[in-house]
Amino acid sequence: MYPIHFDKLKEECGVIGICSPGMKNISQLAYFGLHALQHRGQESAGIAVNQDGKITYYKEMGLVQEVFSDTVLQRLQGDIAIGHVRYSTTGESYVTNAQPLVVHYKGGSIALAHNGNLVNAQQIREELEEHGVIFQTSIDSEVIANLIARYNAMPMEEAIQEALKKIRGSYALVITCRDKLIGVRDPNGLRPLCIGKIEGGYVLSSESCAFHVLNAEFIRDVEAGEMVVIDGNDIRSIPYAPNGRKALCSFEFVYFARPDSVMDGRSVYISRRNAGRILAQEHPVEADMVIAVPDSGTVAAIGYAEESKIPFGEGLMKNRYVGRTFIQPDQRMRELSVRLKLNVLKENVKGKRLVLIDDSIVRGTTSRRLVDMLKAAGAKEVHVRVSSPPVKFSCYFGIDTPTRKNLVGALHSVEEIRQMIGADSLGYLSIEGLMKSIHMDGQGLCNACFSGDYPMEVPKEGNKFLFEKR
Repeated sequence: MYPIHFDKLKEECGVIGICSPGMKNISQLAYFGLHALQHRGQESAGIAVNQDGKITYYKEMGLVQEVFSDTVLQRLQGDIAIGHVRYSTTGESYVTNAQPLVVHYKGGSIALAHNGNLVNAQQIREELEEHGVIFQTSIDSEVIANLIARYNAMPMEEAIQEALKKIRGSYALVITCRDKLIGVRDPNGLRPLCIGKIEGGYVLSSESCAFHVLNAEFIRDVEAGEMVVIDGNDIRSIPYAPNGRKALCSFEFVYFARPDSVMDGRSVYISRRNAGRILAQEHPVEADMVIAVPDSGTVAAIGYAEESKIPFGEGLMKNRYVGRTFIQPDQRMRELSVRLKLNVLKENVKGKRLVLIDDSIVRGTTSRRLVDMLKAAGAKEVHVRVSSPPVKFSCYFGIDTPTRKNLVGALHSVEEIRQMIGADSLGYLSIEGLMKSIHMDGQGLCNACFSGDYPMEVPKEGNKFLFEKR
């Protein structure tokens, strides 16, 4: 057995589901959809296809283009396909933990792909193990699959609803079984999921950016607490928990989502540009050039430059064949990959006062190294501006933020952080500014990693529970 550390198993993944009976090479469509979602996870990728209830699948460690060949995709034939891209934290990087999960049980076979994190997974897992259930992975997604399998005498939609009654946390699920594709979004809508229309069927995706490459028409987002059941060209909506506190993860707008996605009616691009504009209003500075930490800081940097009237320019060049440093499993690898990932344009920064825009500062390691690199290249001043508030609280719903003792924003003041990273000045976007940038009043977003206001009870360190504020 692999070691199980549920407090470490926090994922931000990408899921795709396609149902189009009679379509040839549906696995190739899933492959291209996963390509569009690659930014959500670069550790493993997998696709499962359903042909008349028989499920075949392939998953492996690596990027989508590394995992799948034409030969593999040709073997995956069916009317329904689901796919998954994943990253994990330290110690959980195993191919057995890759998704989709495929479970064979009395009622047939089920394939499931999950984006999110359950806060009561350990408790449920222990209860299932006491009843003789054997687990093959150390991910909480398998808890969901086993719960569904327990209700095999019920119709699948009812079995899923029974399983959902027992779990708490964040989840966007795509499931295929028998002749159906099913999508589920958690009662708080913490994790995103949307619906698109293609010829002969439908698509489910973590982000709408996947629809462009699939030539699919965006229809709508799956609502919080809603299950959608797709059977061929028919789609049904089942509101299974419609009265939850809506709390879409604000970090989707800050960092995770692609700028060309739209989530719950809000453009990620416009939100990030607004964040940069508001950041310039809240923390102005005299400088010669605004530069970004590419790519997630670029749109906010454009907004900051527009509002401040300081020219936008390139100061850092990105090696686009390196994964995100924020989600590297090992701290030493995070630090080493900064230099591999980013290089300074010395001719562009030498002698200049720079405003460096980043999307967030979690641990502070990357920021310190970037400031050092820019000053070593001759930058006269480096003023760091962050297009999100300080991350002060752990996330229990899917983002890999460490315990509070490792969160620089939880332990130090802004001035202390400025000194730690070596910046000439440091300014964060306020929580109110972030809400304004997304055009939400705060009631529709989860900003718990900034405020500590969790939308549900969450575990304390030591597996006890901290109850929600409201």
